[in-house]
Amino acid sequence: MAKQILMVVTNHTDMQEGKKTGIWLSEFAEAYLAFENKGYEITVASPFGGVGPIDPGSVDDQTPQEILDAAKHLENTKKLDDVTADGFEAIFLPGGHGTMFDLPDNQKLQQLLRDFYEAGKIVAAVCHGPAGLVGATLSDGQPLVAGKRVNAFTDREEAATGLGSYLPFLLESRIRDLGAIFVAAPNWSTHVEVDGNLITGQNPQSTLAVTEAVISKLGE
Repeated sequence: MAKQILMVVTNHTDMQEGKKTGIWLSEFAEAYLAFENKGYEITVASPFGGVGPIDPGSVDDQTPQEILDAAKHLENTKKLDDVTADGFEAIFLPGGHGTMFDLPDNQKLQQLLRDFYEAGKIVAAVCHGPAGLVGATLSDGQPLVAGKRVNAFTDREEAATGLGSYLPFLLESRIRDLGAIFVAAPNWSTHVEVDGNLITGQNPQSTLAVTEAVISKLGE
């Protein structure tokens, strides 16, 4: 039977002062296509279901056609409330600044992450995707990321984007505050941390490496 992967994306479209956001398309598409290539079955879900908005900054005239074509899988996402961890072997959170707004406090996502993690299933996230991890706690009340090696979009990278002031918090700082061992690499370099069944990557450049780490673990 094909392995089942749950991908969770943002529904959020606006930051401040008219700045648009959403899903960073390559982070979703590269992972989706790699999982599809392995014959996995992928379910895409979001807090409200329906359309998963694409960050307009993640698409330009250099974007490969196969990445653009993968956007069709964001047109009708399932509502998170209609999803359970049953049957899935991994949960994957791609980024985009939108995740910083609607994933951190989503109680259903927090429950799913706890259920996946405590069942020994893979919890994976890349770039701003780890924003979905910051509200997640384990059954003992400890933050899911506490004491674990974690990577995500760094504060230095955020400073380079010039968008930090539009965000509710800085992701690296919040993850450190939760007691994680944050392992940063130089800006825009590929970097992945694997700590047990928690797999996290730093930026868009790390998407394929995170995906490959998930595929490798599923093959163990």
